[in-house]
Amino acid sequence: MLIKKWEQLPEEMRIPALRPYYDVLRAHSGSLVLKRAFDLAGSIVLLGLLSPAFLAISAAVALDSKGGVFFTQERVTAYNRHFQIIKFRTMVPDAESIGAQLTTSNDMRVTRVGRFLRNSRLDELPQLINIFIGDMSFVGTRPEVPRYVARYSPEMLATLLLPAGVTSEASIRYKDEYKLLNEGGDVDTIYVDRVLPDKMRYNLKAIREFSFMNELRTIFRTVLAVCGREYR
Repeated sequence: MLIKKWEQLPEEMRIPALRPYYDVLRAHSGSLVLKRAFDLAGSIVLLGLLSPAFLAISAAVALDSKGGVFFTQERVTAYNRHFQIIKFRTMVPDAESIGAQLTTSNDMRVTRVGRFLRNSRLDELPQLINIFIGDMSFVGTRPEVPRYVARYSPEMLATLLLPAGVTSEASIRYKDEYKLLNEGGDVDTIYVDRVLPDKMRYNLKAIREFSFMNELRTIFRTVLAVCGREYR
């Protein structure tokens, strides 16, 4: 994966606030190639190894509640390109039409199996497909829906210089994000005014300090976090 030439970026991204982040990534073109090679090889291996788990989870989701096995939603990735993220379905059918796009800890739309999948992060497994086809990466800023990307500050748009990711430092620190959203008040307001800016601090710092080795450390820390352990 090589970053585009400055002149090839979408017009809304050719702004002074992005230039320092762009220059950092251009200086690490070798790490970007390794990043894509790792994503491709890792997604192929894991899709093969985890195929029995995919079948078991698919059966559990189908038996637990009506609706399809997978959930897809429009998200935004590198260069402001829209794509369909793939997850195992964890909510009742048409959940978005009967509630907010964000999920709180006591959200009644979450199914019994869905709650287990969310707590164990197993609902994220189908994103290996997104990684394989290049819409996402193992490490990167979590992909937002277009309505939240529209609220980005100019500097936040720097996160769109790289593919969206399954995990990141922000994801590790906000693994219990739903608890913050459950404190009361309007969920969207809490997310946009409090959660998103703080997550973006970590996302932008990761770009400023970008390297392939740092990405491997983030993957290692994510595994520990999912297992309930901390590593610093």
